Amino acid sequence: MTAVGKALGILDAFEAEAARLTLSDLAARCRFPVSTTHRIVTELVSWGALERGTDGRYALGLRLWELGALATRALGLRQGARPVLEVLYEATHENVQLCVLEGQEIIFIERISGRQAVGVMSRVGGRLPAHATSGGQVMLAFAPPPVRRKALAGPLPAYTSRTITEPDRLRSVLAGIRRSGFVVCDGHVTLDALAVAAPIRGVGDAVVAAVSVVVPSVPGAEVPLVPAVVAAARGISRSLGAPSAGALSTSWKEP
Repeated sequence: MTAVGKALGILDAFEAEAARLTLSDLAARCRFPVSTTHRIVTELVSWGALERGTDGRYALGLRLWELGALATRALGLRQGARPVLEVLYEATHENVQLCVLEGQEIIFIERISGRQAVGVMSRVGGRLPAHATSGGQVMLAFAPPPVRRKALAGPLPAYTSRTITEPDRLRSVLAGIRRSGFVVCDGHVTLDALAVAAPIRGVGDAVVAAVSVVVPSVPGAEVPLVPAVVAAARGISRSLGAPSAGALSTSWKEP
């Protein structure tokens, strides 16, 4: 492994459940000698990629946040989507989310939620398997065929008893999304939450992201959400220059 690879490995050792790690923790997670870990960590601290707390533990530094904020794909989407997301939040006061597809997972690049909103597993910068989430299913529905085939090949791990884990069922759901232009996921990630998501289109009408709202799972909760989420997706698509955003069509042919 190159020096760059080792440095990236150390940064990759951090996660939501392990945001602060000791030098020994990092060495163990990366399977590097402590001396090698110490040398690389010292350079990362000097550059600003890591910060060392008074307790001796290390955390990701603000320099990484500064660079991440410049990521082109996320930057343009967030700027175009934020005003619409704020309106959608004011209408629901629940979790409003914006995500993109990365491999077989989605990355949440924006989220607005209130104190009384139903609890969710998502966080800005966090990832979840695409097949289990409303935004992920939307992204998979309009993804290139090789990406979709890989997702259908599995594995499709379950988060709850309602998570879609059968390839044939997922294939049917994705086809339904292409016909309707939205999806409703009830209890797929946590049993107490229902989510509605719709596709966001960019230049050339390619689907580039998905917007979703997560609310408590109660009968009929999706009824007022579907038109609101679809309208929000159309508004964001318009801001991104999607040609069909004025009257966004949901028709789509299997390539």
